[in-house]
Amino acid sequence: MKRFSRYFIAIFLITIGVMLVLTNLGVVSFDFSIAWQFIYPIFFVIIGMRWLFDYFRKRGGSWVFGSFFLIFGSLLLLDRFEIIYFTFWSVFKLWPLLIVYFGFMLIRAKPNIVIEYNNKDSSGSKKTKSYSNSFFSVGDHEFNEPNWKVTPINLRTMAGDFYFDFSKAFIPEKEIPVTINCLAGDVNILMPSNVEFRVEATLNAGEIVVLDQTTDGINRSLSFETEGYEDAERKIDFQIHLRAGAIRIDHV
Repeated sequence: MKRFSRYFIAIFLITIGVMLVLTNLGVVSFDFSIAWQFIYPIFFVIIGMRWLFDYFRKRGGSWVFGSFFLIFGSLLLLDRFEIIYFTFWSVFKLWPLLIVYFGFMLIRAKPNIVIEYNNKDSSGSKKTKSYSNSFFSVGDHEFNEPNWKVTPINLRTMAGDFYFDFSKAFIPEKEIPVTINCLAGDVNILMPSNVEFRVEATLNAGEIVVLDQTTDGINRSLSFETEGYEDAERKIDFQIHLRAGAIRIDHV
């Protein structure tokens, strides 16, 4: 709030000063009501540019709000210069931007997880692969690289298929949660027979298969736990929730 107040006061003083200089030069006739019509659009433009600048410099900010304020302020200024007609309440005409922002989110978003590989590169460092997280992501996700390290996983996506091959993974000796939330997709998991696991799976429409247990239809759920899960040091806890699709866990 203090930053916004400082920006607003700064823009207010700059605009008033420029208007007074132009008035003294005989270019314009100073009128505070006219000056105000330029002050707040310039404020929106500068705030939008600052948010975009901070976002691209990875110092916070927001590309959504930054671009919106920049567009809104620019349209208001174009109205002030009588290039187009656009008032403050014309902001509701910008609702299609929501569709544009949603489209960009679908393109940019990926699941949130860091994968480590147990093998090392020439410098002796462990290899890692990173992704960013968003529920708006769409796409397939595969975890089948040799020696990928299993860490707590929380995937929230709109649609996509998931493939996990834990027989190729390095699994630490502890309980590791793996959570998948998806509107539509297939989940296929391969588990080595010497690794204990349990699963809580829910599905609004489709099929769930866990080893020799199967359920299909509408509003299905399945709970399963291997015999030695409670006493095992190395184990995986699956929480899988889909609206539509299929969930399958097999031994290899």
